[in-house]
Amino acid sequence: MARAKKSNKKTPAGGGGLIRTVIAAAVSASVIFGGPQAQGRTQKPPLYGQHWMAVTGKPIAASAGAQIFARGGNAVDAACAMVAATATAWTTLSWGGETQALIFNPNTGKVIAINGLGVAPSGATPEYFHKLGLKYPPEYGPLAAVTPGTPGGIMTMLAEYGTKSLAEVLAPAIEMADGFPMDLALSNTIDHYKEQLKQWPDSRRVMLPHLGSEHEGPVPGEMFRQPDLAATLRKLVEAERDALKAGKDRKAAIYAAYDRFYKGDIATELVRAVRDLGGLFTTEDLANWKVKIEEPVHTTYKGIEVYKLQPWVQGPVMLQALNILENFDLKSMGYDSARYIHTLYQAMNLAYADRDFYYGDPSYSPAPPIAGLLSKDYARERAKLVRSDRNDPDIRPGDPYPFQGGRNPYLKYLEAWHSKMPAQAPVSMQEFDRTFRLGTTSVQAADEKGWAVSVTPSGGWTPAVIAGRTGIGLSQRMQSFVLDPRDNPYNVLAPGKRPRATLTPSMALKDGKPYLVFSVQGGDTQDQNLLQFFLNVVEFGMSIQEASEAANITSYQMRDSFGQHESFPGRVTLNSSTPPWVRSELERMGYKPECEERTSGPLTAIFLDRAHGTLWGAASNYGQDYGIGW
Repeated sequence: MARAKKSNKKTPAGGGGLIRTVIAAAVSASVIFGGPQAQGRTQKPPLYGQHWMAVTGKPIAASAGAQIFARGGNAVDAACAMVAATATAWTTLSWGGETQALIFNPNTGKVIAINGLGVAPSGATPEYFHKLGLKYPPEYGPLAAVTPGTPGGIMTMLAEYGTKSLAEVLAPAIEMADGFPMDLALSNTIDHYKEQLKQWPDSRRVMLPHLGSEHEGPVPGEMFRQPDLAATLRKLVEAERDALKAGKDRKAAIYAAYDRFYKGDIATELVRAVRDLGGLFTTEDLANWKVKIEEPVHTTYKGIEVYKLQPWVQGPVMLQALNILENFDLKSMGYDSARYIHTLYQAMNLAYADRDFYYGDPSYSPAPPIAGLLSKDYARERAKLVRSDRNDPDIRPGDPYPFQGGRNPYLKYLEAWHSKMPAQAPVSMQEFDRTFRLGTTSVQAADEKGWAVSVTPSGGWTPAVIAGRTGIGLSQRMQSFVLDPRDNPYNVLAPGKRPRATLTPSMALKDGKPYLVFSVQGGDTQDQNLLQFFLNVVEFGMSIQEASEAANITSYQMRDSFGQHESFPGRVTLNSSTPPWVRSELERMGYKPECEERTSGPLTAIFLDRAHGTLWGAASNYGQDYGIGW
C-alpha cells in the first residue's frame, strides 16, 4: 500500500506546525487511505496525523482541541476543550445542555461511558403538563429544560481521565466567551429565531445586540461577546485555583469547581433566573444531580466490537440493527441498490420500533430489557419479519423478555401499540424535518498513547433561555419524555428521571483496540447515518472520508423524538446520485422516495490505522464539521 512520503524538512515549533498540518491535509485527497481500498475522490480531503487527531462541529473548536494536544494533553483533555468550545460557540449546544461520551482507556483496555444527561426537575410530572393542556412537554422555554449536564460532564471526564487542569482546558473557551468572530450559520440561526429569543430577557440581551436594526443579532465577522458566560467560566477556574492553594490535588480541585457550579453561587443564580421565568428548577435539583460513569453496551459484527451508551439514549438501536443485518448478505446486494436500501430500511425500522417502546432511564424500575433487545437470537426472530417484496408500514416492537428469561410487564401497551402516530395538530413537512433532525454536535479525539474519545454534546441550541447572569443557555431536552405510558412506559416523565435522548457517540474495537471512533449530529437521523457509515467501511471497503460523504438514506417511520412525535411510514430520503431505476423499484415496493444532494450526516470520525501507527480523520461534506491532526 502506497504511503505519503515523509518530508526531511524540520517543522518549526508552535502554530506554524499546525498550519502546515492543515495545508498537508488539504492536498492529500489522492493519498491512499490506511483502509481496505484506495481513497477515491471526495469533496473534503481526509485528515491524517501520527500523534493526535481532533475532529468536531466547527473548525474553531477543533483548534481548541489542537491547542491542548500541542501542550501535551491526552485525547480526554482535548475532547473536554472541544466540548467547552462548541458550547461557547453555540454549536447546537450551550453550557446548560448535556454531554455524554465513550472513552477508551488504554491503561485498562476498557471502554467507559459518561452519562452527563440532566434530569427532570422537581414538580415536572405528567399531571403538571396535562393541566397546561399539553400532550408533551414544550419544545422551548424554561419548562423545556432538564438540569444542566455539560459542565459536570466536562469536569468529570477531565478529573477522572484527563491530565490537564481545568484552567488549561477552559482557556480557549474563556477567550471565545470574551469574544469570537460570528460565523454565518450561527448568525442566520439567531436571526431566524429572534422573535423567540425576545421572549426571554437575558437571551435577548446577549443574542440580539442590535435590537431595532434590520439584522438584530451579530452579523458574520462581528465579535460576539458573552461577558456573563466568561465570568461563570472564570469562577470555575477560580474555585480550582483556591482548592489547589488549599492543598487539594488536581482531581479534587476540579471537583471543587464542579461543586461551585452545582452547589454554590452559580447554581443559586441559575435557579433564581429559571424560577423567575416560570421554570421548575430548585437548588436541590442541581445539588443532587450527578454525572454517572457507566458500563456501555456492545455487540459484535463480523468480529468487530461496537460500543454504545445505555438505553437512556437511542444508541443501542444501531447495535440492534447490526444484529438484524448480520442475517443478510449485504455485500452481494450491491451498495445503494433497491434491495440493499429496502433491507436497511426494514432493519432500521424494526430496531427503532423497539427504541420507541422500550428505551428509557435504566435507573428506574422496570429497567429497559436491554439484554433481550441485544440478544442475537432475538435479532434472528426480528429478521424473519423483513419482507423481500415491499415495505411494512406498521412495523411494531417485539417482545425481548423471553430472550432474557423474563415476562413483559407491559404486554397490554405492547399489543395496542402502532408505529404510526396520529397528528396532534397540522404540522408542515418542513417543520417536521427540522425537529426530526434536531440534535447535537460531535467531538472525536484520539492520540498515540491509545486514548480515544467520542462525544455527542447537545442541548441549549438556539433559541435557548439564557439563565440570568450565568450566561448559561438551558437545555430543551424535556420534550423527549412522554406523558402517556401507552407511548413508551419506560420513558414517562418523572422528577429526577433522565429523558430518552437521541445523543449517540460510537466506538468500534478490533482485536481489543480502538478501530473507529465516530458520531454525528442530527436527532433521529443519528444512528441511521452511523449505521450506514459503519457498513460503508466494514462491508463495502470505503475509507472513512468516502464513508462519511457516501449516499445515505433516511427513514421517517420511527417516532420523532421531538415536537409532536409524529412518524411518516414509507417516506425515504435518497441521495440525488441514486439511479432513477432504483427509485422506481422502491416506489413499486411501497416507498415514497425523495432526493437530496447531501444525505451523509454531518458525520465525523477517526480511523486508527494499526498497520502503520497513524490516525486518519474524516468529516462529511454536509456542514461546518472538520478537524486537525499532527
